[in-house]
Amino acid sequence: MHGRALVCTAASVALALTPAALAAADDGGGLSARQLAQQAKKNLLDATSVHLKLTDRGAGVAHSKTRPTFMDLALDRDGNCVGTLRMGGRGGSVELVKRGEQVWMKPDTAFWKAQVPGPQGDAVAQLFKGRYIHGTTKDAMLKGLSDTCDLSAFQRQVDTGPSSGGKSLTKGAETTVDGTKVIPLKGTEGGQRSVLYVTSGAPHRLVEATLKGGRTDTTLAFSDYDKPVPSATPSPDQSVDIGKLQQRLQST
Repeated sequence: MHGRALVCTAASVALALTPAALAAADDGGGLSARQLAQQAKKNLLDATSVHLKLTDRGAGVAHSKTRPTFMDLALDRDGNCVGTLRMGGRGGSVELVKRGEQVWMKPDTAFWKAQVPGPQGDAVAQLFKGRYIHGTTKDAMLKGLSDTCDLSAFQRQVDTGPSSGGKSLTKGAETTVDGTKVIPLKGTEGGQRSVLYVTSGAPHRLVEATLKGGRTDTTLAFSDYDKPVPSATPSPDQSVDIGKLQQRLQST
């Protein structure tokens, strides 16, 4: 699993915030679609932390054991995070905690079996059942997954993403998303439909973004802007050093 790819997937849903996408004219009646999107983008790029929920229903994802169909992460610019990733194709799920260079992951049985082939997967799942694997970002096994925690990388993707070719956004009528009043900003390009739900009141923040069409069906929700990532980490009796996992894999 490559966390950087997950970051790029999430960022692609929000790329309608790039400057080239903001071609809508001022339509009166308050802030225009362009102005709302600009402010939402600025607040997203300025955020020191955020809670992301990514749901991917795209073609093929449900059958892939190495791509997440769901990701729920609180993350910050320092690379700290806590959350869960759920894979497609009965690939199971994994809980993830990262503080600085320290990383803990707790896969479920289905995840172990999907990632470690054959009888070895069953043995590893039983041996480490219910416990976190603990190591650092220097461990190759953990680094790929912990790259998911990089909020700064996500923000760079949103800020410098590819040009949309001047796609325009139009304002819809005020509605609510999870009890929050929002203005939908709608755009269409290349057979894909995007909707950005931006808070009606200031500060104007992106609450949800959807991208649909073709083989794509992705929803990305944002909450808890600038709220600190929970700092609790698994206790030593809940954890197993990654060296023991590596020894187990090498011995079979």
